[in-house]
Order: sequence, then C-alpha cells, then structure tokens
Amino acid sequence: MSAPTATPPQRPAGRKPRQLSGRPGLYTSYAQHLRLLNTRPKLVAVGAILLLAFAMPWLAQDRTLSLLALACAASIGAIGLNIVTGYAGQVSLGHAFFLAIGAYTAAVLSGDTDGRTIGFGVTNVVIWLLAAGLVAGLFGVLVAPLATRLRGLYLAIVTLGLVFIGEHVFKEWRDLTGGAGVGRPGPVPELFGVNLASSGDVFTSDQKLYLLMLVCLVVFGVLARNLARSKVGRAFAAIRDRDIAASVIGVNLTRYKVVAFAVSSFYAGVAGALVYTITGFIEPTSFNLLLSVQYIAMVLIGGVATISGSIMGAFFITLLPALTRESPTILPFISSDASAPLNVFQVETVLYGLLIIGFLIFEPRGLFGIWTRIRNYWKAWPFSY
Repeated sequence: MSAPTATPPQRPAGRKPRQLSGRPGLYTSYAQHLRLLNTRPKLVAVGAILLLAFAMPWLAQDRTLSLLALACAASIGAIGLNIVTGYAGQVSLGHAFFLAIGAYTAAVLSGDTDGRTIGFGVTNVVIWLLAAGLVAGLFGVLVAPLATRLRGLYLAIVTLGLVFIGEHVFKEWRDLTGGAGVGRPGPVPELFGVNLASSGDVFTSDQKLYLLMLVCLVVFGVLARNLARSKVGRAFAAIRDRDIAASVIGVNLTRYKVVAFAVSSFYAGVAGALVYTITGFIEPTSFNLLLSVQYIAMVLIGGVATISGSIMGAFFITLLPALTRESPTILPFISSDASAPLNVFQVETVLYGLLIIGFLIFEPRGLFGIWTRIRNYWKAWPFSY
C-alpha cells in the first residue's frame, strides 16, 4: 500500500495570503530594482529633500537663493555632460560651446526687437527654453558623426576645438553677441504674462527665479534618470564599457552615440539659457575652456554616471566661489583684486585642479561614492561586512 499523502491546509475563503515585508532598504524583485524610487527610505529621503528645497524661498535670504538658483541651472548642464561622458563614455570638452548656443538662442528669441542686438521679443520662458535646447541639440547632432569615427583623446581634442571656434565666432559676431567686453542682456523670462525677473507683491525676483530653476531641475533630472534606466541607457553603458562588444551583441553604435550627443547638447542648451537668465547678462568671452573644465569638475567631483552625483557636483562647484571670495578675510595674503599676484580667482582655478586630482585618486566615484559608503555603513551596522 502506498503511504497516504498529506493534504495541505485550506485557507478560509476571502482571506488574503500573508505578505512578508522584509527589510525596507533591500530589493526584493528585479522590477523593484528598476523602479525610480525603489525603496521606502529612498522615497522618504527624496520627499524630504524636495520639501526642504521648495520651502527655501521662505527660509533663506535672496542672496542665498540666487546662488542656489544658479546651482540648479548648472546641475542641468552637468547632467547633460554626464549623459554623454559618464553614461555613454564619449569624452567631451566642448560643453561650453553648447552652453553658448543655448544662451544666445534664448537671448535672441526674447531680446528687444529695437535693441542694438538681434531680438524677436518672444519672452515666454517655455518657448525660448525649448528652442535653446533644440538648437543646441541640433548642433550636437552635427558634431555626433565625429564620435562614431573617433574616441578617447582624439574625440576630446575635436570637441575642444569647438570651444575655440565658438569663442572666435561669438567675439566677432557683434550683432548677435554685442561683441567682446560689451555683451548683451540675458533672456527675459515671462510665464503667463508675469515677468519672473522682477519683484512682485508676493515673491521677489530671486524667489521666482529660484522656483523656476528648481522646477526645471526636477523635470530634467527625472527625465534623465528615466533615460538612464531604459533600453537607451543600457545601450549607453554597453558602449562605454566596450564599444566593440556592444556592436557584436547588436547595439547600433552610430545611432546611440548620436542620441547621446543630442541629449547632452539639449541639456547644455537649456542650462545655458537658464544660467544667463539668472545673471542677466551674456559676455562672449565667458564661454571658454575654463567653463568646460568647471563642468567636467562637476561630473568628476559629483560622481560619474550618476544623476544625483551630477547635482551634488554642480552645487559643490557653484557654491565654492562663495567660500573662496571670503578667503581674504581669513588669509590676508590672498587678495580680492584680480590684478594682484595671488587673488581669489587664481585660488578658485587651482582648487578645481586639486579637487579633480584628489577625487580621482582617493574617491573616483566622487561625492556620490562618499554618500554610498556612508549609507552602506548604516545599512549594515552593527556588522562590519
């Protein structure tokens, strides 16, 4: 006789199976790993940061808000550079050129029709912001075919040439830029008939510009994060790690390199338009090699191939001059006069180089890597492994 089989206990009708919650900081499925905010602590932390960010107009002074707005705008440009360099592995030193394209496109569209420079009087911020990104993206598409034939140092030198070409053109094209040493007014931001660059009864101009930059950063940051975790982002990573192997497994190198440059240039154009909306003035000589180096520093110091790292690096580099400008009060041998042998501007340039070298040697993953180590330590505490 065969042994009787045990009958499993029957669940009462209408009763749901018991769900195991597990640790909130761990992934329990592949689908959860791919979600934007895939753990409860991450959701709470991002929500708290956004709540604090949107409360800043009532917590900080206008001078601080102006710096934070500039950091938000620069973060969009850093995200764009990280897409092409960090995610797709295409080294680009020409980011200043695309920032200039976006800034001048926005300035031309919103400029005074009767002014000394070209202007069309379209002050709606949505129109000239999208136009700035699209025109810069078009230039990125024109440059992208070079990325399919070059890589590494050769591609970096080609993109570096764009900076010098653009710097010469912007100096000589006076009807567009106003000329070197003269410049032209920045884009005029208006939304629903309200000038965001002027103070009102409820908000000051710095408060309105800060909220505009913050909303733009949230929108473009989420779009970039979704791109990175999509099929396109995985193709970028394959090209970055080994383009020959990516081609073997069916990744179209030409298509995805063009997409990387187009998206990166679009973000740079938007960032250029927003940055010079805050400063209110565009000078053609500011789009030089140092500006490209600053954005490279944002990516390397913040963290390569991370959206959060791009934002961290942009805030760090943007707020760094505010600290160095106070150095003459602590170190008397540093002068605030640009003509002095040792001045704050030279200190800033030296700090960029030292910070890049330091992070590459001691923490290649940047500020995001430091945050990851701190997070992992507390997630594993009290265990050391």
